[in-house]
Amino acid sequence: MAKNLKIGLFGFGCVGQGLYHVLNNSKGFKADIVKIAVKNKTKDRPLDKGVFTFDKFEILDNPEIDVIVELIDDADEAYNIVKYALSKGKHVVTANKKMVAQHLQELYNLQHEKNVSFLYEASSCGSIPIIRTLEEYFDNEQIQKVSGIFNGTTNYILTKTISEKLSYEAALKQAQEKGFAESDPTNDVEGFDAKFKAIIIALHAFGVFAKPEDVLNIGITTLSDYDINYAAEKSYKIKLIPTVTKVADDKVSIFVLPKYVNSNNHLFSVDNEFNGVIVDGEFSGEQFLKGRGAGGHPTGAAVLSDISALSYGYKYEYKKQKQNPNIKFTNDVTLKVYLRYNNEEELRNFVFDSINEQYTGGEYHYVIGVIKLAALIKNKEFILKNKLFVASVGDDIKLIGKSENINESAKKQVAFA
Repeated sequence: MAKNLKIGLFGFGCVGQGLYHVLNNSKGFKADIVKIAVKNKTKDRPLDKGVFTFDKFEILDNPEIDVIVELIDDADEAYNIVKYALSKGKHVVTANKKMVAQHLQELYNLQHEKNVSFLYEASSCGSIPIIRTLEEYFDNEQIQKVSGIFNGTTNYILTKTISEKLSYEAALKQAQEKGFAESDPTNDVEGFDAKFKAIIIALHAFGVFAKPEDVLNIGITTLSDYDINYAAEKSYKIKLIPTVTKVADDKVSIFVLPKYVNSNNHLFSVDNEFNGVIVDGEFSGEQFLKGRGAGGHPTGAAVLSDISALSYGYKYEYKKQKQNPNIKFTNDVTLKVYLRYNNEEELRNFVFDSINEQYTGGEYHYVIGVIKLAALIKNKEFILKNKLFVASVGDDIKLIGKSENINESAKKQVAFA
């Protein structure tokens, strides 16, 4: 029997209003929004003023409210709200991927300590039920890799650069005009948003905890016409891809990079603001999920799904974490990349293990080869400052041998003089 939930809602922006709409037009369970906490006291809102409050504790300390739904933009304040609510023994539903990723270990521990549910399906990939899929469908099957398009803003921009031959700047402006990108798009276009989602998904896919500051994210801000033309010549598309992959029985690697994908890849056909996720299971092989990645109604529907699950007492079981308690995050891997650079002097910063292809002509220079992820991490700021462009090519990601580290293997590597 489903419980009639009493909800305290934080935030009444795009997602909050989307939730309110889908909640009041859904069937099958009952949930009432008792109070909505908002910040702006002068803003006109389409509901009776009596439902709103400007004091968060009017919700957090209300014994009638048993579920806190957090849908605000401020990750720091969201953390304060969520931590307090869990500490008070209230169930929490959130869509804030930055807050969840930054405090995942702590909030994981707190929900178990207080024996409450902490659900965040809407934090990762909009309407795609990826977390529940990993929790339920893949609960006992070993996963090899999870990758995909986790950010609709960047995918829209990249779609326009290929299909309409727009420059990165023109595509970004169009995305902003359509409301897909914020006036400050840094979180999306530099890959932070996708990284936060990848970190959350990694816990449910592999049981691994990773800190955002340890995970590489390089976005699409340095994309040039040269890189777009290279994609067109090879019949590729460029996608911003978070990759979460097992590289050993006890090690998982996570990173976010642009990637050249061909028509054989499921993500090739995922365009505009849509998201797509590929889950590679040990026995089931590749499973592909596609859906809208952003917007009030898709995200609101994901939040609604969590609220519905709560009405039946649902909790994440984190089976992969229990199955693999010793699994660790690592950056100690190699991968194959395309690197576009401006001159030979810049290239000296990068040490490749092997080279597959190199081109030099006029103002356009690139190299394709195998490089250590640590070398990209070390050179991230250099890449951004000098407007180099790096993208992964292929799926061959390998753990560096235990006896081999960056310094010991340097003499075997191919360097550019």
